[in-house]
Amino acid sequence: MLPGLEAAALPADAIEVGRILDAWGIKGWFKVLPYSADPEALFSSKLWFVLPSEKGAKTFDGVGELKIKEAKVHSGTLVACAYEVEDRNTADALRGARIFISKANFPAVQENEYYWVDLIGLEVINRQGQRLGNVVDLLSTGPQTVLVIDDVQAPKAEQRMIPFVAIYIDDVNLAERRILVDWQPDY
Repeated sequence: MLPGLEAAALPADAIEVGRILDAWGIKGWFKVLPYSADPEALFSSKLWFVLPSEKGAKTFDGVGELKIKEAKVHSGTLVACAYEVEDRNTADALRGARIFISKANFPAVQENEYYWVDLIGLEVINRQGQRLGNVVDLLSTGPQTVLVIDDVQAPKAEQRMIPFVAIYIDDVNLAERRILVDWQPDY
């Protein structure tokens, strides 16, 4: 294992939130590509789990635990440093590593706010009780988010998109893994 990495097990609730791009500076800092436009989970968690890149040379194997000293935005880029990663060579050896954080360490959401990862897989039903499919993805279109739904009951594989806005979304029930919508199958 690399200096600064301790062998660990990936938590059952781990979510992939980013990737280490490159070393930054000479004191062990590294650039991070967050997968979210709002990388608050990366800032709030002081324990990141990393797996080596799927492609290219592997500088470590298995799951490593990285104890984060500081993460911040610098000139439009997210940079971070970890305890015991003290030089550029060690930071460079982390290049391409996939970053996972335990969902338990994510910041709490406000009422009627949801993490996208919580919506993936939910069943979508309209007011008439018709099953429209399951959420397979979400798209950010700028002013709003759009649910991408696979309709597994359609004669051929079809997807429908429903804006994730209050006028169409009646209820999101995470416990029942269901979203109630004001939407018809022929829209």
